[in-house]
Amino acid sequence: MELIAPAGNLAKLETAFCFGADAVYCGIPDFSLRSRINEFNLTKLKQGINFAHKAGKEVYVTINIFSHNRHLSKIEQYIKALKALKPDALIVSDPGVLCIVKKIWPTVKLHLSTQANCTNWQSAKFWHEQGISRIILAREVTLSEIKEIHKRVPKVELECFVHGAMCMSYSGRCLLSKYYTDRSANLGDCTQPCRWKYENIEAYLREYERPDDLIIIEEDEKGSYIMNSKDLCLVDYLDELKKAGVTSFKIEGRAKSVYYVGNTVKVYRDAIDKDKMVKDHVVELKKSQNRGFTTGFLFGKEKCEQKIDASHEKCDWEFCGQVVADSVNNHLIKVMVHNQIHVGDEIEFVLPCEKNFSYQVKEMHNKDGQKISEAHGGQGEIIFLAVSRKLPEYTLLRRKV
Repeated sequence: MELIAPAGNLAKLETAFCFGADAVYCGIPDFSLRSRINEFNLTKLKQGINFAHKAGKEVYVTINIFSHNRHLSKIEQYIKALKALKPDALIVSDPGVLCIVKKIWPTVKLHLSTQANCTNWQSAKFWHEQGISRIILAREVTLSEIKEIHKRVPKVELECFVHGAMCMSYSGRCLLSKYYTDRSANLGDCTQPCRWKYENIEAYLREYERPDDLIIIEEDEKGSYIMNSKDLCLVDYLDELKKAGVTSFKIEGRAKSVYYVGNTVKVYRDAIDKDKMVKDHVVELKKSQNRGFTTGFLFGKEKCEQKIDASHEKCDWEFCGQVVADSVNNHLIKVMVHNQIHVGDEIEFVLPCEKNFSYQVKEMHNKDGQKISEAHGGQGEIIFLAVSRKLPEYTLLRRKV
């Protein structure tokens, strides 16, 4: 089973591979549905692809925007440049982009983006006939639907998201009509609830014509979160997905931290390989920021669960650093600080391919060798921790808060 990780920059790409990903997906801001928190350009893409290929890994480049006319000439030039970089596949959603790719680079492997909303076997068959070798399924398909797609179109590879943020809408399409009237906008039966009149009744949102159908609204100092979907988490259902015909598991989160990438990849790698390095997969996943977890639509539930009382769940752990080189003299570990670290802090090291271990900070040095009592993230600050064992590069540090 292939495990695919998000990569918003080179550090995340390298960390993902170190922690067990088989492939990553990434792309430059202009064409990859990640215009912010995305550090890739053609030069960095080349570096990432070279790093991956040296490690026997793969890189899938996203070109999955829905293009307007003004994009087409730029995309044509971009594909010509990508052809020279030799990524392992391109991820597309727009039929026009697909036509351009096939004209310029007819031999490249093509994956259909989840943005194309493939939810049935006829659609999968159609795209396969257009040259798509892999379908990244819409997040709304159920387990039984995946089984039928695989049965009807067995030659196409199936990939699905198993972890990460979910949109409150149906692949970008509204769920309110289904919620209020059981008439789905996604089946052409929208009752246009976006145009109804609403009012706030104490802690509830009420639509005038449906006074008994209330949506709970809870507010903190930042406001309300009624459209804030819980995060997808299918770590306990990977075997079912495999039996249904899925060959690739995908983690969402190109805009998230390097710690989120490494920790999440490690947990899913362990769940796939059954190595038992991680005692409780869900507990471990909750040590990264999350909105609470849901199985989404996998078992036929049309309404994604919402996290309405806050933007995120309370997380007891904070990412505080990453090992940037192997041990140096006297068991000093070189660490790039991401958040504050103090002498006396209880730290846990999250290691690639090994069990994590706890550690109390007893001694820290700055880059000049002077002892310090605290360090703070930002500006690439480097410190050295006195640790009694060697730690591999890319090891993550988290602090109990």
